[in-house]
Amino acid sequence: MVQLHFLPIAQCLLLLALANGVPVIAKKVLGDRLAWPIDGGWHFWDGQPLLGKSKTLRGLVLAVLATAIGGPLVGLNAPAGALVGFAAIVGDMLSSFLKRRLRLASSAEAPGLDQVPESLLPLVLVRDLVGLSVWDILVGVGAFWIGELLVSRFLYMLHIRDRPY
Repeated sequence: MVQLHFLPIAQCLLLLALANGVPVIAKKVLGDRLAWPIDGGWHFWDGQPLLGKSKTLRGLVLAVLATAIGGPLVGLNAPAGALVGFAAIVGDMLSSFLKRRLRLASSAEAPGLDQVPESLLPLVLVRDLVGLSVWDILVGVGAFWIGELLVSRFLYMLHIRDRPY
């Protein structure tokens, strides 16, 4: 019988939401200030940007700081929170790298590719720290995928996000 661990799943999902939301809010509040692209404007051998200008050092730093602070607030420790935030941004950068290789525009919608790396990587990395099973990770990725699609559209309606995805 499969036993799900709902508390650690929920804790991780809250941190993933924080890691994804803080850079969006920072962009809304700060505009282009301190928005240095992580890829430094470099292009890959295919002529496309490595990641694109929407992946910024500001977003990475703020996501890691916010999740480090958020970790204890959701019942985990700060290092676990920071690891979730860092891994979520690395997963997001991986999806951006792949989207550029597919010649999709920066911030273009790619269901699955937009959600799976940035939720799967953190959940796998913290599985032993928070007690997640393979089933917990699958449920967490699915919940993040659905939740991210719904929340993004809601934030777009509130004029917080620039796009509904």
